[in-house]
Amino acid sequence: MSKSGTVATHEGKIEIDLDDSHHPSGAAMTARVPRYVLITPARNEVAYIENVLRSVIAQTTRPVRWVIVSDGSTDGTDEVVKKYAARHDWIELVRRPERTERHFAGKVDAFNAGYARVSGLEYEVIGNLDADISFDDDYLAFLLRTFVENPRLGVAGTPFREGNGTGDYRFSIEDVQGACQLSRRDCFEAIGGYRRLRSGGIDLVATLSARAKGWQTKIFTEKVCRHHRRSGSALRTGMSASLHRGRMDYLLGCHPVWELFRSVYQMTNRPYVVGGALTLLGYLWTMLHRAEPLIPEELVELRRREQMQRLKGVLRRTRS
Repeated sequence: MSKSGTVATHEGKIEIDLDDSHHPSGAAMTARVPRYVLITPARNEVAYIENVLRSVIAQTTRPVRWVIVSDGSTDGTDEVVKKYAARHDWIELVRRPERTERHFAGKVDAFNAGYARVSGLEYEVIGNLDADISFDDDYLAFLLRTFVENPRLGVAGTPFREGNGTGDYRFSIEDVQGACQLSRRDCFEAIGGYRRLRSGGIDLVATLSARAKGWQTKIFTEKVCRHHRRSGSALRTGMSASLHRGRMDYLLGCHPVWELFRSVYQMTNRPYVVGGALTLLGYLWTMLHRAEPLIPEELVELRRREQMQRLKGVLRRTRS
């Protein structure tokens, strides 16, 4: 037996079909996925960008527009994108001038250049997509459906896999990372878009800001995307990366107790002991120098409150 109905969302009402025969509880919802746009900042990604181009083109639900912003690329990235844009009129290449510095604020500038190109389009969800990832054909449709199923959902994403491993998201399931971060348009506009932070943490601050505005954010573990380059490897590696991680933890409002437990936990992973110890050292060094946090006080308070709630939950489960 099938029948139809509606689901109320922030964008209005979406038509659905209810088919009792395929749902364990007696009713299945197959909803129209929201219209969406994608923006991909890309800087010298010629070795990787064809992976994401092929992935998006193969999606069961394609975007209204996909703007790829070449952030001063000099390695042939533009030529690869042009080849695909010539075949698909919904792919657009935007070229920005070369810049000598490489930092995360530049990535936000590139994103904003793409964001300006979609300002006149009708869409409900906007995606920030890295240029060095790939995913299954139904990956984006899956994420889009989560916005229909939960009208309070503001930001959604999945874990990403690097090499043979996938990150541990048990302690931060709400902190959607930026390899593929989809945001409801209403939510993205409410938080004012991405903050221009040179040192990083842009995706984290976006999810914190969304929760501060009353939206929900979540990593959905049913799917993963593949990250073809190690996170942060374009800027830092080895000991420098561990020290920077601790420094950024402090600047982005991590609670000291949370950081201690986090660092000890990291000592059990490669590089054993050293990575966690350097992360904690970076945090303490930044704290002792009384550096100003990069985010507003209300976001620091929100993050620390959430972390202590999570930590209490972990400790309760450990004792039981």
